[in-house]
Amino acid sequence: MSESGQGREPSGSQPQFRRPAALFFEPPAEPADEEHFFSLESINDPHELLGRATELATAFQSAADRSVEYQAMAAAQLADPTRFDRLTPAAIADRAGWTEDYAVKMIEFGRGLLGRRA
Repeated sequence: MSESGQGREPSGSQPQFRRPAALFFEPPAEPADEEHFFSLESINDPHELLGRATELATAFQSAADRSVEYQAMAAAQLADPTRFDRLTPAAIADRAGWTEDYAVKMIEFGRGLLGRRA
């Protein structure tokens, strides 16, 4: 065998590589990892589970509400008539996956939020 460990090589030629062997069976699938959701599955006490799950639900709802506010502010900025590249409510609705009526309401809401920040 040659120094490269790839089999015989005629002198002065490129090494000849072998194809990988075909599989005649499927490799065993890795066991499915059980779901871990903020370690709630490991809490056995229902009082503690209810408390922790409620904390998480409240936190996620607060995060969702805050995200909607940022969506509204971004929509208002994109629709700002002073921007040379402003978007129409229809274009904003298309980008955000909203209806055009909802986009108009979000733009108005965002303008109110931006007005409070100024």
